[in-house]
Amino acid sequence: MIKVSVCVVTYNHEKFVAKMLDSILMQQTTFDFEIVVGDDYSKDNTRAILTEYQQRFPDKIRLLLHPKNMGLNGKFNALATFAAAKGEYIAQFDGDDYLLVTDKLQKQVEMMDANPHYSACFHNAKVVFDDNAAPPYLVNTLTKKEFTVDDLIGEDELCFIATSALMFRREDFARNPDPEWTNKSTSGDIPRNIMLATRGPIGYIDEVMSVYRKQRGGASFADNHYGKDFLFNRIEMYSNIDKELKYKYHDRLTKNIATYYYKMLFSREYGETYWPRAKYAVKYLSMAQPSPERKKEVIRDFIIPPFFMKVYSYFALNLYNLKSKLSGQS
Repeated sequence: MIKVSVCVVTYNHEKFVAKMLDSILMQQTTFDFEIVVGDDYSKDNTRAILTEYQQRFPDKIRLLLHPKNMGLNGKFNALATFAAAKGEYIAQFDGDDYLLVTDKLQKQVEMMDANPHYSACFHNAKVVFDDNAAPPYLVNTLTKKEFTVDDLIGEDELCFIATSALMFRREDFARNPDPEWTNKSTSGDIPRNIMLATRGPIGYIDEVMSVYRKQRGGASFADNHYGKDFLFNRIEMYSNIDKELKYKYHDRLTKNIATYYYKMLFSREYGETYWPRAKYAVKYLSMAQPSPERKKEVIRDFIIPPFFMKVYSYFALNLYNLKSKLSGQS
């Protein structure tokens, strides 16, 4: 009987896929596990590498070679691997991640078996940049041992669970799949983790057991965090989460959504406009309820028309010069 299905999504990962597979194949376990790889119609040599590994390990690796790209930053590809999984547990993986230890699967299974009320568990991970654009850092600095929905909802975006760190129960996910609205979200992890937490606590192993790689061809760079499409998608996602949770965390989520309206003021599409920025500035102020100082800044920089600011500056300067002149005469 297969205990764990390691579900991997790949797309143009020819430089990384071998290291990823090797790190999974080196796992030492007291149970059987399988590797289900869904390739999202890679345009490079990824498929050839996957096929070569599958031929070497036919009893361990199964491939889903999709005839076209399934879209949404690999989310539908991931769901296809979940549907094909046979294990009691599913461990997620991206094709450019890799494991640092040989007992990751063993430790997570032991935690899940010992805590049947857990919906999932995760561990810490290290973030590395493929182009060395920044030094490595840890995904989180957590001290708690288990997390609930309350821990996953914040006034700002909370994302402290790396994809390669999560393990959850396959049958539970099959009975309670992601809500339909999540299929519109460019983020699969954020709503999925929250939905998992609604069905039970998520356990945490305070060990760094995997690497989350950020590389230019990956989804984290495909998302333009200051493009209107990404920002509107996040607004819609958090609005749907708010509705799904029956507005229990409405105040927090309203402030969270407000941050995306604020980012809209600097977006590529609206950064040099007046009317759209003024509209989103008003939206931000009504939702965020910022400090008086921040409110004044936003009104001054984004709501008062530039023409009026020029007129105001002209008269203010002339008034200042007149006062200085009169003061000098006295």
